[in-house]
This record gives sequence, C-alpha cells and structure tokens, in this order.
Amino acid sequence: MEMGFTTAVYVVAAILFILSLGGLSGQESAKRAVWYGIVGMALAVTATLFGPGFGLWELSLVLIAAGGLIGYQLASKVEMTQMPELVAGMHALVGLAAVFVGFNTHFELVNVAAMDESARKSLEGFAALLAKKTAVEINILRVETSLGIWIGAVTFTGSVIAYGKLAGKVNSAATKLPGGHVLNATAALVSLASLIWYLNSGALMPMMILTLMALFIGYHLIMGIGGADMPVVVSMLNSYSGWAAAAIGFSLGNDLLIVVGALVGSSGAILSYIMCKAMNRSFVSVILGGFGGTAGPQMAVEGEQVAIEADGVATALNEADSVIIIPGYGMAVAQAQQSVSELVRKLRAKGKNVRFAIHPVAGRLPGHMNVLLAEAKVPYDIVMEMDEINDDFPDTDVAIVIGSNDIVNPAAQDDPNSPIAGMPVLECWKAKQVFVSKRGQGTGYSGIENPLFFKENTRMFYGDAKASLDKLLPMIE
Repeated sequence: MEMGFTTAVYVVAAILFILSLGGLSGQESAKRAVWYGIVGMALAVTATLFGPGFGLWELSLVLIAAGGLIGYQLASKVEMTQMPELVAGMHALVGLAAVFVGFNTHFELVNVAAMDESARKSLEGFAALLAKKTAVEINILRVETSLGIWIGAVTFTGSVIAYGKLAGKVNSAATKLPGGHVLNATAALVSLASLIWYLNSGALMPMMILTLMALFIGYHLIMGIGGADMPVVVSMLNSYSGWAAAAIGFSLGNDLLIVVGALVGSSGAILSYIMCKAMNRSFVSVILGGFGGTAGPQMAVEGEQVAIEADGVATALNEADSVIIIPGYGMAVAQAQQSVSELVRKLRAKGKNVRFAIHPVAGRLPGHMNVLLAEAKVPYDIVMEMDEINDDFPDTDVAIVIGSNDIVNPAAQDDPNSPIAGMPVLECWKAKQVFVSKRGQGTGYSGIENPLFFKENTRMFYGDAKASLDKLLPMIE
C-alpha cells in the first residue's frame, strides 16, 4: 500500500515537473511554471522521506532544513549579474552528489557481499535491494554507478572552472594543456579501461582512477572553451548535471530521480543544440570542448572610436522614428534595466517604434536579457528574437547597444580567423546611426576587438550604462 502511494505521488510530481518545463518556454507562464516545479519537488521529497524502506528521516529533515537555509541565504544575496555563477555552482554540487552516491553504492555492495545469508535476510532499505540482485544485475549496477561517478566528476570540475571564468577568478581565454584533445581522449580511454577492470574485480582502485580521469576531463574541457561561449557552457553543464542525477536514480533504484534527471539532461542538451545553431557551432565540438581558438591572426581594426555626449544621443532619438535597443551583459552589471524601461516608455509615448533585439546568447546565461527586461516590466510584444528583427536594421533610424560586444561584432562575418567567425550576429551597423553605451575602450570579457566601435555611423556613449541613461532621460522630449 505504501509503495503504491509513493509511486502515485512520484507520478504526480513528474507531471508537475513536465508542466514546469513547458511553462518556462513562455514569459507569461514562467511564474506559474516555477510554482509547478516547487510543488512537484515538495511532493517528491515528502514521498521519499516517508516512503517504504527509508530510514533516518528525522536526520534527513534536519539536513534538508540546513541546506535550505544556506540556499536561501546565498540566493537572497546573489545579484542578477551573478546568476550564471550561481547556476554553475549548483551544477557542481549535483555532480559532487553523484560521485558521493556512486561511491556509497560501491561500499554498500562490498558490505553486502561480505555478509552471510542470515545477515542478508535482516537487511532493510537499499541494502536489502542489493542483497537480492543476481551477479548479472550487480554488474549492471556497477556500470550505472561508474557512469554516475564519471558524469558527476566531469560535471563537478567543469562547473567549478565555469564558475571561476564567469566570476572572473579564472582567465576567460580558451586554454589547453600541451597535447590538447589527445589528453582528453587518453583520459577517456583510461576511464573505459578502469570500468572494465572494476566490472571484473569490484575493487576500489579502478573506481578511484576512473574518478580522477573524469575530474581531469571536466577541468580540461571547460578550460578549453573561451569566454565568448560561456552561455553554451552553462547550458551544456546543465545537461551534464541532469544525466548525473539520472545515473544517481539508477544507482538508488529511484524512478522519479531517473525521470527528473532525464528531463533536465535532455532539455539542457536541446537548449545547447539550439544555442549552438544560433552561434553556428558544432554541437559535437561543444561537448568535446573544441572551440574557442582561432585559425590564424585576426584582422587589424582601423579607425578610431568617436565619443558622443548625452545631448547628441538625445537629439538623434528625438528625431528618430524607429529605434532598436540591443541589451547585453553590461546592462545587467550596471543594473540599468529600469532606466532602459523608462527610456522606452518615453520614446513610445512620443509615437516612436521602439523594439528590443535579443541574441540567443546575450548575457552569460540563456534568457538572461529576457529576464532582466521582464523584471523592468518591458512589454513582451516589443522584445524580438534575432531572426525576427535582423532584417529590419537597414530601415532603422537609431540602434542603441547597451553593454553588448560579441553579439554585435561584424568580425563574425568579415574575419575568418576571429574566435566568433561564422556566428550569426545582430547586424546593427546597418542602421542609420548606432550608439554604443560602454564603460571604456577595452575589449570586454571575451577579449575580442569589435570593428563596430570604429565604424563611421557609430558613436561611443561612454560611462556606466545606468548613469548615462539617467542623464539622457530628461532630454527626451
């Protein structure tokens, strides 16, 4: 009876998770979708804690409460600009959990194997399930456990490096050790050999070697990816963490964890594929950490960056009929979304056609700019994706770039040696006038020079984005 009730709750939770994922595809339904996920997770945890065969639930409640308190404290202090680092950190924890669960399963197998028949009959919970497995089933479990540890270890070190790059604690440039992909391939082969060794021996040593190889692969894969591609990395690691969770589910015999892990893993993989298409990257290349470098010397940029003051930008905006705003990570850093929203309100009140152009990898997290604009209550119907609006730039009077670099870089089309060569970009330089809100003349996070800043129809509106826009707002009449 208890098992049937637990299974029924798991089914309801799985449905809620699916509804949550589906709802997150739209801005209007996102808030409701988040609550679906919260309720689904609460049901899943409760059913697991009080389900058959679960022991020490009092201690589990204490640990859940402690973890929840820590999570609440961390999340309440995290700025929107730090969300990518937070997500990477969460992925690291999922990966580490998979490693711990995998080793725990190994030790449980060893303990059960050492028991006599009478001792096995007195076992409860997970140990009792292990005691009933045949030799073939135990080998299948060892494969599942090894995969969980391997994926989890790759996710852990990969996410730690991603966190470091996003937080500016690790150099964002693509870096590989001498030997490059040969090292990764060698580590993968050693991992496979360790798996075969483990299946034949059940010893701890091959598990340790497999884990060390996976930790290295996670580190080296993400170190080999440049800063311009970090949004894809975050999405890819999200997928890895999902598959790690699914592997944990197989090890523990928990059907819901398998379902949830598969949902996260597949959705992360699909999102990574969509983003790779948006960047004209090979999906396989992303998985293998194979991009971020250049084929040769990049084209030299000629000309100079011409600055403009707020009054000049205001004059152009007052005279313009159509305006396209392109937000980027710099807008998030300056927390300028509210000022941008007020600028849009004033321009639209004057009858001007104002829209936003959103690149699929704008910011450092998928959907980063959409969340910021929704927070500032920008109308959804004027927020356009790249494919919807790119052809409209030639007929646009003014394009305003706020804290963006790579997604508006013409070198993606003009320079085959650029790290972003071939990546579809927002062709804002085709507008009659372009204003770029930027702190200074540096190349920014990715370290790639942008010829847009040197074009004749471009003017640099230097300064903090929020301060610059606040100075501009009173001049819009």
